[in-house]
Amino acid sequence: MEILAFRSYCLDKPGVTEDTPFDEDTLCFKVGGKIFAIVDITKFESVNLKCDPEQAIELREMYEAVSPGYHMNKKHWNTIVFNSDLPDSKLLQWVDHSYNLVYNSLTKRLKLEIASK
Repeated sequence: MEILAFRSYCLDKPGVTEDTPFDEDTLCFKVGGKIFAIVDITKFESVNLKCDPEQAIELREMYEAVSPGYHMNKKHWNTIVFNSDLPDSKLLQWVDHSYNLVYNSLTKRLKLEIASK
């Protein structure tokens, strides 16, 4: 997967914004002001995605490309290394899961604001 396709996929989701709060190379995708994906835009070797804790463990056991979140809460985040063995469709499924976890944690008011845009 290329960075532009990944970025476009994330930004097409309702209410998503992007910024670089940590440094100029670390791009964060947020919904309702909360991060659901983090990538290094210069290297674009991996992505950190939020994940249900039980599913996070399962994915780490099933896929070599998935490990505990680098510099993140390892219970709730996975780092996924981009490689040819992992289909883009699987990665995008995990992006959806991460987005949905964060979106569902938002207040009703924020969800209504996002839905009305």
